[in-house]
Amino acid sequence: MLQRLLRRSACPLPPLGQPRLTLRPRHFIPLAGFLVPTAVIGYGVVLPHSCAAGVNSLSVGFATTLAGVAVTYTAGLLAVLRR
Repeated sequence: MLQRLLRRSACPLPPLGQPRLTLRPRHFIPLAGFLVPTAVIGYGVVLPHSCAAGVNSLSVGFATTLAGVAVTYTAGLLAVLRR
């Protein structure tokens, strides 16, 4: 049982000579699936119907949050693909 778990074929890491994976557009589909509805709901429904309508610190802060999500997601993808 233990021998089967320790075989090289059971390891998810690629062999040393094999090229690493690269980022592809399909890796960003989940990010778009989060960002697009969040931006539409935030800027199309929530912010216009509140006291924070227009370009102000709340709308800029919301945009900064969405940008932070994109940067964090991309950094996570790069960390996983380099592993």
